[in-house]
Amino acid sequence: MIDKEAAELRRQLRYDRNSISTLCGCYVNETREIIATFKQPFQLLEEAEAEKYLTIFRKTLSGAIGKTLTDIDFSTEQVLNGEEHKLLTALKNSVLEDEEAVKTFYQKIIDNIEIDGNYLILLAVNAYDVFRSGKDGSKDEDSDQVFTYILCAVCPVKMEKSTLSYDAQSKSFRNRTGEWTATAPALGFLFPAFDGRATNIYGALYYTAKPNENHPEFADAIFHTSLPMPATEQKETFNNVIGDALAETCSYPVVRTVHTQLKGLIEEHKASKNPEPLFVSKYEVRSLLKSCGVPEERAEKFEEEYDDSFGASTDLRPQVIIDTNRFEVKTSDVSIKVNPERTDLVETRVIDGQRYLMILANDHVEVNGITIGFPDKDEDNEAGGQPTAQ
Repeated sequence: MIDKEAAELRRQLRYDRNSISTLCGCYVNETREIIATFKQPFQLLEEAEAEKYLTIFRKTLSGAIGKTLTDIDFSTEQVLNGEEHKLLTALKNSVLEDEEAVKTFYQKIIDNIEIDGNYLILLAVNAYDVFRSGKDGSKDEDSDQVFTYILCAVCPVKMEKSTLSYDAQSKSFRNRTGEWTATAPALGFLFPAFDGRATNIYGALYYTAKPNENHPEFADAIFHTSLPMPATEQKETFNNVIGDALAETCSYPVVRTVHTQLKGLIEEHKASKNPEPLFVSKYEVRSLLKSCGVPEERAEKFEEEYDDSFGASTDLRPQVIIDTNRFEVKTSDVSIKVNPERTDLVETRVIDGQRYLMILANDHVEVNGITIGFPDKDEDNEAGGQPTAQ
């Protein structure tokens, strides 16, 4: 799936747009005991209550593919004979009326998920009329197909803090004991996938609120598949591969160029409105390093380190390995945040054997909110050619 397709489904999860017929839930405590289960017609819920559930389900389709959202692929063997795929299909096809399938699904999660404290499992089946759009952006009156899919969310349940609340009867403020409240989902999924605005029974879309906590035990139990490296780990690993492979040749200009070039690819891809996700291969990154003057042996070392860390045939999403809105320069004692569009303002210098970060500061400079001035050039010379300490 692509981000645009996830956003399209997310927009349909509104009180006046959704076609959810039944809502099922299972409340589990910290010792894996089921406290309560429920099943209710969704359309009979009051709007305020229904919107609370819809907000949770929308969250499971939020974020970005490759970060909070992960494509799950089923093999042909799984689709034909896999127990996990059969269970998910039974839930969808029965519109949650197969009580045995629902019970089995709950137990799979309870037996395998690693989550602290109480939690709520929510299940719903939605049907979305997929309308075709004309070249002028208009929508056909008749839908081309109906996309029916499962939505699942697993929400931690937390005890609210007690508060002082106004009691109208006594006309005073009294202590109000906190209640157990379902919070935003920690994980969830959609099945089947919505690829090319059509049903794809060979896929699912998996959501985790924290990219570095992707709950592989849940994915293995529900999908019987392994997950790709979490987004935060991909970024850290890519940075380590660059740093370790290039060693002393990993200079500020090299890192700056890699960031700028990858950022440019992301912006070009976004401007092109290409629906296909953007990936970069190790060969493209190696070519980029060579263009920065990195020696051949270091470029070869990068390729070796890349293969060991990610796999020889793995391509990466640039949106995962760099942050287009952030550029930071750090030492053990200093941290400088740089506008990603003005990384040219920073350079490195060695003066009298000492290493310095130099920042062009023709504009005004503030320290703790106070605008400061700079000494004249003549005063700099009194320091023996070294920058004057400020």
